[in-house]
Amino acid sequence: MLKKFKSVIALFAVLSCLLIACKKNYFEDTGVHNAKYNGSILQYLKSKPVLFDSLVMAIDAAGMNDVFEKENVTFFAPANSCIYKAVKWLNEDLRTSGKDTVSQLSQIKPEVWKAMLSQYVFKGSYLLKDVPQIDTLALNAFSGQGYTSYGGRSMNLGVFYNDANGIKYVGYRQLILSFIPDFSNPKTGLINTPVATSDIQPTNGVLHVLRYQNHSFGFESRRFITSAISAGIGKAGQ
Repeated sequence: MLKKFKSVIALFAVLSCLLIACKKNYFEDTGVHNAKYNGSILQYLKSKPVLFDSLVMAIDAAGMNDVFEKENVTFFAPANSCIYKAVKWLNEDLRTSGKDTVSQLSQIKPEVWKAMLSQYVFKGSYLLKDVPQIDTLALNAFSGQGYTSYGGRSMNLGVFYNDANGIKYVGYRQLILSFIPDFSNPKTGLINTPVATSDIQPTNGVLHVLRYQNHSFGFESRRFITSAISAGIGKAGQ
């Protein structure tokens, strides 16, 4: 009888934890983040070197420190692995062409980093609750909304309402940042990148962390490679 009572207590404790967790909407693959942060977006990124130290170096190479330190922006942050994969694929292309590879992020021209990073940045603060619904399988009904990125490119933002217990749109909600390949057909071929952690709120805006699995920095690997090579690769140490 005592063993059965202990099992009931343990089950109740687990369910209580799950209920508390479900009330939060800022999840990340590796844990739960505090929604408020007493510091700038750049300071937050620097405080998480395991996830963002390469991203911080890319921001510095782009000359965009002040954007993330002083301006009011919303940033959909790609994690280190996205930067790593982009440079790895670039090096594979350079190596195949018999060219010197990249060993430092600063070898890639600042304008390339700025153009790519600016696709993830939007002026003003946008929380999950501020963004309209998107259904990637029913874009005519729920298409999200077009927003102009910091670099002037139109991107699509939407909140995906997941299903629960077989009922549509009643499950957890997840932000999606979408790249529009063809502006003449803005609902065709969207490259969708889900957010893993949403609504982190530093002092100068909002930070959403992208799910890093399967995301290519710049949304298409060839765009980054072509841009970097066209701009010219600098020498290491310069």
